[in-house]
Amino acid sequence: MNYDIIDTIVRTAIDAMRNAYVEHGSLATGACLLAADGTLYSGCAIDSVVPEYKLPAEVVVMAKAISEGKREFDAISVVADIDGTYMPDELSHKFLLEFNVQEIILADMKGNTKVMKLEEFTPYKARRK
Repeated sequence: MNYDIIDTIVRTAIDAMRNAYVEHGSLATGACLLAADGTLYSGCAIDSVVPEYKLPAEVVVMAKAISEGKREFDAISVVADIDGTYMPDELSHKFLLEFNVQEIILADMKGNTKVMKLEEFTPYKARRK
């Protein structure tokens, strides 16, 4: 994946993070998903007082794209305003696996990025169907 695409989806994820609803203590995160047809989707973390409904940005953006009929994805960028890059949790890993998102770009607010292939990203690939 070329630098311009990475830069675009990281910046879009940062912009999305500004809309995060984290009133109950969750981490503000943003994500940008690149569909196989070139469409970009952005989303942010949505917190809730109900623990089961605390949604990380990567799940929100995937649900948004899937609800619009997309099923094939090339990459996702996930950002958080923390020191170092944010690592999605196990449930997010499984969701990315289910839809075979090929490249995962983890970034921080300082412009540091780490690009990983799906196979490198998750220890849960053995569970993939």
